[in-house]
Order: sequence, then structure tokens, then C-alpha cells
Amino acid sequence: MEFKKYLTEQCALVEQAMARYMLPEEGPLANHIKAMRYSLFAGGKRIRPILALAAAEAVHAPTEHLLPVACALECIHTYSLIHDDLPAMDDDDLRRGKPTCHVVFGEAEAILAGDGLLSFAFELMTHPDVRQGISPVAQLQMINIIAKGIGPVGMVGGQSLDLAAEGQAITFDHLRLIHGYKTGALITASVQAGAIFGKADDKQFAALSRYGVQIGLAFQIVDDLLDVEGTTEDLGKTAGADAQRNKATYPAFFGVAKTKVMAKEAVDEAVNALKIFDAKAEPLRDLARYIYERNK
Repeated sequence: MEFKKYLTEQCALVEQAMARYMLPEEGPLANHIKAMRYSLFAGGKRIRPILALAAAEAVHAPTEHLLPVACALECIHTYSLIHDDLPAMDDDDLRRGKPTCHVVFGEAEAILAGDGLLSFAFELMTHPDVRQGISPVAQLQMINIIAKGIGPVGMVGGQSLDLAAEGQAITFDHLRLIHGYKTGALITASVQAGAIFGKADDKQFAALSRYGVQIGLAFQIVDDLLDVEGTTEDLGKTAGADAQRNKATYPAFFGVAKTKVMAKEAVDEAVNALKIFDAKAEPLRDLARYIYERNK
């Protein structure tokens, strides 16, 4: 119950910050901003911003001035979902239980909404509020890590590999590579951003990075499982889509039972990586367990 309260409070904190920092629907760009806001405020677990905040808390750092970065991470994640849903990619018409951005606003505006969110994320990461809580050198390091996590050797590169692998017979090592880039990179970067903001030392940063890699892995494995076992109503997106597109997944390689074991092992590894931290890291431990137990 304590963690549920923490998650609710942190999610509300992120929502309030996004409402404060996000551009309003007014002026000549009102329709463009409306498309951006439509997907950004369509719901979601806000896992990536909460991970950043929790990582900073783990090293006993205040998080008030990290909130623009937390919002930036959610903007980046939302942009990736908008583009992922496009007809040229996964061609989905449902996301978070609502019609996808391109269904509502058209393909061209959806592309621009995603581009706008990505660009605005970097504006948020350089917001004056952030500079009150971090040195310029550390701020640049944090932005660099996030940029790498979402770029050609991160999330975008992973999406490219994922598209190329559809309908192909690939090795398990290649599947892990795809997942590590497409899903794990931004999750790991979110944890690392919080660590940098919180002035983590080298040992703490390495431990938090290991944690990020393992929960990123767990997140994707569970996503694969939910696509097999979940319903469209529960997931808020089309269930069974991976099989329809003939995508390589953990259940396709190992079956559901063994895949669940592998997800639990990744969570256990993540929790074990935090053994050098005190009770301030408990939310991170609980987040790892939550990722394993979630149903959407």
C-alpha cells in the first residue's frame, strides 16, 4: 500500500509538472500543440520520469529541479509511441485506450506532433529551473546520456532493427540487441539522468546503471508476455499484435512459462544491484517488482 501511494503521488507530481511546463493550445500553432498534448496527456504509467526522480532520491538528492527533465523523458517516450503507431511502422489505431494520434489528427500532423515533443524535450532539459539544481557540466552530461539513449545507438536504432527483423528468423542474441536498444536504452538513461542530477559517485552510478539495464530488460520481457496473455481492453492497445506481425519475442523463443522466469530473474538482478543503497532506494526496488507484476 505504501508503494501504491508513492506511485500515485509521483505520477500526480509529474502530471502537474507537465501541465505547468507544456505549451498551451493557443495562437497560430494551436492545432499542432493540441496534437502534442493529446498524446502526452492520454494517460500512461509515467514510469520513466518516476525512475529518474526515484534514482535521485536514492542518493538523497532533492528532486524539485529535476521535474523538467522528468517531463522531458515523458515527452520523448510519448513521441516514440506516436511514431511507433504510424501506418509506416506498427500501424496501430489504439494507444492507452484511445484512438492513436494519427487516427485523430492525420499522419502528417502526428509525425509533426512527435517531432515537436522530441524537440521540446531538449528545451525542457535546458530550462532555467533545471540549472538551479545542477552544475552546467553535469547538466551537459545528463543531456548527452539521454540523447545517446534515444538516438541511433539507442531507441531509434532499436526501432530500425525491430522493423527490419519482422518476419525474419533471428537469433536470440539479436533479439536481446533489439530490446536493449528499443526499450532498455531510454529506461536506463532515465535512471542515469536521476543519478547524475543527484550527484551520484562512480560506484553509485555504476550500480544504478546496472539496475536500469535489468529493469529495461524486464520491462520488455513483460511487454512480450502481455501481448500474448493480455487483452486489448486491459492493455489499451491491440493485443496479439506481435504474432500478427511475426515479430520475434521472448515467448516465441522460450514459451510463456520460461519467459516469466526470465522476467523474474531480471527483476531480481535489478534489485540486487541496489544492495549498496539504503532505504531511500526502496522505491526503485518496488518499481522493479511493479514492472514485473503489471498487467498493462
